[in-house]
Amino acid sequence: MRAADAAAGGCGVTLKNSPEIQEAYRTCREIARREAKNFYYSFLALPEAKRNAICAVYAFMRHADDISDDERVPLSERRRTMEAWLAAWHAAAAGGATSDPVFIALRDAQVRFSISHELLDQLVEGVTMDLRRDALAVSDLASMPLETYERFEELYHYCYLVASVVGLVCIRIFGYTDPRAEKLAEETGIAFQITNILRDVKEDVERRRVYLPLEDLRAQGVELDGLATLAERGGAPNENVRRLLAFEANRAEHYYKSGQALLPLISSDARPALWVLIRIYHQLLREIELKRFDVFTERVQVSTAKKLSFLGLGILRTLLVRVSGGR
Repeated sequence: MRAADAAAGGCGVTLKNSPEIQEAYRTCREIARREAKNFYYSFLALPEAKRNAICAVYAFMRHADDISDDERVPLSERRRTMEAWLAAWHAAAAGGATSDPVFIALRDAQVRFSISHELLDQLVEGVTMDLRRDALAVSDLASMPLETYERFEELYHYCYLVASVVGLVCIRIFGYTDPRAEKLAEETGIAFQITNILRDVKEDVERRRVYLPLEDLRAQGVELDGLATLAERGGAPNENVRRLLAFEANRAEHYYKSGQALLPLISSDARPALWVLIRIYHQLLREIELKRFDVFTERVQVSTAKKLSFLGLGILRTLLVRVSGGR
């Protein structure tokens, strides 16, 4: 598989930035700046063309996520909205007229960096996994059964669709030539998503979802109902719950090793951005560990000061790459 390696025209097509495309990218950058709490800081370390493309992909994902997660709207209606939106994207991607700035920017990025339709469809498939439950009125959310995963292999598939595919899209924008980068990007996405799952245990239970595998709960002596009650009422976790979350954190640590192995395989001008992103997500895992896995009392996050410090180091790395001629 040939990987896009140039900042523009990576697929051998010469494109011009029309005013319409420039404005579409500006809109996507604003969406990313406003919504991408962790991702945006890494975006800033990218060259402009790659930063624009990443912001377009993020804005596309953000819109799909917003449709999926709007719990004011019944599931059946969200499914219909998602299907109509995806059909509109397919029409735009095929060259049809569109006034949607996200579609305009993503269509341009897709051509510049050889991003397949399949990968973009998989991004949406990951989001729509949460729309496959039986449609119920919003008022009945509390009576929904908990959505669970029996084994880690099942959770891995979910993580692949919602996170690893993002990584596979990103490395096409970053640029790579070594095919090993694809598996490493997949596994780096798994690390990120397990970290998200650990941070969001409480919020996910409120949405009637438990992403921690049931086989792991049983192994650590944690009852599903007890975990749900803790998430709903708050308070510090007991030792069994801490041990469960530590087990998942160790699993994430295993996959973070793939992120370190991925860094030297992508284009030098994008390497600092990936380094910043890995540092921020890994720091989030560290913050959870420092809280002794109490993700129930308050939401754990990386401070803006730490994110900015990582960004500063990433920008320094970018400058060093430019001085050294991209080596």
